[in-house]
Amino acid sequence: VQLVESGGGLVQPGGSLRLSCAASGFTFSRYSMRWYRQAPGKERELVAVSSSVGGRTNYADFVKERFTISRDNAKNTVYLQMNSLKPEDTAVYYCNARFGPDDYWGQGTQVTVSS
Repeated sequence: VQLVESGGGLVQPGGSLRLSCAASGFTFSRYSMRWYRQAPGKERELVAVSSSVGGRTNYADFVKERFTISRDNAKNTVYLQMNSLKPEDTAVYYCNARFGPDDYWGQGTQVTVSS
């Protein structure tokens, strides 16, 4: 099983980034896919969820109207489009796959929002 995040980097406040998470080794379409983030000195927090059923999505209040999670089951990839980025969005962003007892994590990608 592998989850490989990409797309992080340094961006100015108000800018945009698109994170990708390429999955392999499991049946991607069956899994709920999530993005989490962890800022220095803080606990890891849930950012967005893409359900395996019905295309449902959910977001943390602090990213609503700014971030969009999407998935391409044909490419085994989940995305996080991040717009109107703020300095407080600076964190390591992690991809997570969950189905029953299975709980897989990527290595994370750093997002830094700074002028």
